[in-house]
Amino acid sequence: MRSDYPALTIVLVDNASDDGSGARLHARFPNVEFVQTGANLGFTGGNNRGLERAMELGADYLLVLNNDTIVDAACISTLVSAAELTRAAAVAPRILYHGAPDRIWYGGGDFKRWRAIGVHRREGMPNDGSDRAGPITFVTGCCFLWRASVYRDLGGFAEHYFIYVEDAELSVRMTRAGHALWYEPRATLLHRVPMTTGAATPFQIRQRDRNRRRLVRTHYTAAELLAFACWFYPTRALHLTRYLVSGRWPEARAILVGAFGTLRPTATPSSEVQTRRPI
Repeated sequence: MRSDYPALTIVLVDNASDDGSGARLHARFPNVEFVQTGANLGFTGGNNRGLERAMELGADYLLVLNNDTIVDAACISTLVSAAELTRAAAVAPRILYHGAPDRIWYGGGDFKRWRAIGVHRREGMPNDGSDRAGPITFVTGCCFLWRASVYRDLGGFAEHYFIYVEDAELSVRMTRAGHALWYEPRATLLHRVPMTTGAATPFQIRQRDRNRRRLVRTHYTAAELLAFACWFYPTRALHLTRYLVSGRWPEARAILVGAFGTLRPTATPSSEVQTRRPI
């Protein structure tokens, strides 16, 4: 709301939170567009409901933004200017750690095809202004601006991913359609994430591995599938062995299900996620 971009419409999505926070925010900011999903649709479905509403309101650009961020006042206007200048389909800002704004969380990104995942450039490195604007191949779902016309042609996030790897899949979809992605470091925001993360949870392991497999099944050639398989399955087997040896049974089961289990085209996460805090 403090942004200097003059034509900004905010859409707040409550992804079925059960603590009343959505209703309180709606009451506090009654002029903000409010969407109640009615169910925990995950990162993908929640964002898609917001994108759909923004399109109904006639948006020319769409900004996907996590709720654990603080946006610099000039961030959005700078992203729009970069999109206008470069004609890129999507533009991503420099994202800094909220607790350590002198360190970079995302300084542009690359899709690593052999790993089927997006990787942050300069993660954890000093925010010394040495990064430069330029083309990228991966935009993080934390924050990026994209053209409504591209959304109209390609659609939003793949909803059966629910969470994790969905931003990589969207990045691949955009680049395969011939669209350019751009990094603009003059646009900045803060992200409330720890600089050091703990071990992945079984849910994270399962979802990431499942969704990597979904991505390659949808977008890879036979040669690319083979290259991915030569890296993915041996490394998963090593992780599985490590978990079994150390008695970490939930993680071992997550590897088995995520990396080797059956993929259903529109599978939803197990009941475990339905009891997690909505996203």
